[in-house]
Amino acid sequence: MTGELTRWESESDGESLLKSLERDEIFELLSEGFCRQCKSLLQTRIHSLVNQKVSEREIRLKLNNGDGSRFLSRERQESRFDSSSWRRGSNSHSQSSNNSSSDGRDNEEEQNEHIRVSQVVREKQFVHIERINGRPTNVLQGLELHTAVFNAEEQRKIVECVYDFQTMGQRGQLRERTYSEPRKWMRGKGRVTIQFGCCYNYAVDRNGNPPGIVRDEEVDPLPSLFKKMIKRMVRWHVLPPSCIPNSCIVNIYEEGDCIPPHIDHHDFVRPFCTVSFLTECNILFGSNLKILSPGEFGGPVSIPLPVGSVLVLNGNGADIAKHCVPAVPAKRISITFRKMDDSKMPYRFLLDPELDGLKPLDNSLANHQRVHYNDKSTRREYEPVRTRSNNSFVIEKDDFPPLGSSRAAMNGLRVSKDRSRQRKF
Repeated sequence: MTGELTRWESESDGESLLKSLERDEIFELLSEGFCRQCKSLLQTRIHSLVNQKVSEREIRLKLNNGDGSRFLSRERQESRFDSSSWRRGSNSHSQSSNNSSSDGRDNEEEQNEHIRVSQVVREKQFVHIERINGRPTNVLQGLELHTAVFNAEEQRKIVECVYDFQTMGQRGQLRERTYSEPRKWMRGKGRVTIQFGCCYNYAVDRNGNPPGIVRDEEVDPLPSLFKKMIKRMVRWHVLPPSCIPNSCIVNIYEEGDCIPPHIDHHDFVRPFCTVSFLTECNILFGSNLKILSPGEFGGPVSIPLPVGSVLVLNGNGADIAKHCVPAVPAKRISITFRKMDDSKMPYRFLLDPELDGLKPLDNSLANHQRVHYNDKSTRREYEPVRTRSNNSFVIEKDDFPPLGSSRAAMNGLRVSKDRSRQRKF
């Protein structure tokens, strides 16, 4: 019994003992006595920490006096984002407090989180039958729409963070292939993209790389705020813990911008998801979407994407049905989170231990959540959906330039205060 108590005391005091060690003593401690798996995990964590420190140092060195306040404000903003529900999204390695008052606060936060989760509306019964290879097939099987995942205040902070990154990209403070702002030579063309985790080509780039993940290119790692979003979506049963995203692409739309019909590349595994901000818009689905005329797409199913919602694409909805976003009516931001196929990851990519071991809330919560089945809106005959705009662009094969291929000079950044179209949750 005494031996067990002594061992417990030594383990609980291990952290303070580690802090008292000199650098050479820590090096000696970490140099031997580990199995191969532990060595690999330790190496990954060290590399991740070093990369994070280097990235932060580079950003600070690049910022001039005027940029410093903006960078610090973004750090404060991410700190404020650590509300109860975000803190509870930590992974399985985190430790709970032993303080009784802290336990009481945790219980209250957990109750509040349960209330938030119960308010998420989950629409999963999307149905549209088309004949695929001669067989009737529900081409929307696997689609899920989760609304009210992010509330109005959380949306505001995410949007501010995105615009901060856009400013950094315009000033050359992000890695070259992270930020892309093609020249707007015609209305509807020139959508801004920001990539984290990996560089993805929509088309053959200037170096001859084919569409897909460019394995020898580096982009900036996932920002901490985006990792909080991932934790939220796994914890709230929006994304499965078996497919935790490790990359994302941010799309910044101006009025009239769009995305033509496509199926996401299989360098990314399924499911993946997209989160919508600023303006509600429609996304079209169907195995045979058409470009009817400039700025006008046709397809059998149109699904509205409310702000703060998460659309999950899986199954036939990701692999058989194409999807597109018609010309948007106003400013819009979307963030698409995807997990890379292990065999397609960039050569120097390091897994983030912060996203390892994420677990969802207790499954019993799912029994109390509102699941919305709207067969009327999703079961329909083929009647092409037409979306019109007054823009004058025509989508051709090469309308998506290779990411990072060009940048446009901007006169400054103005965040629109017009949120009249933003749905409040």
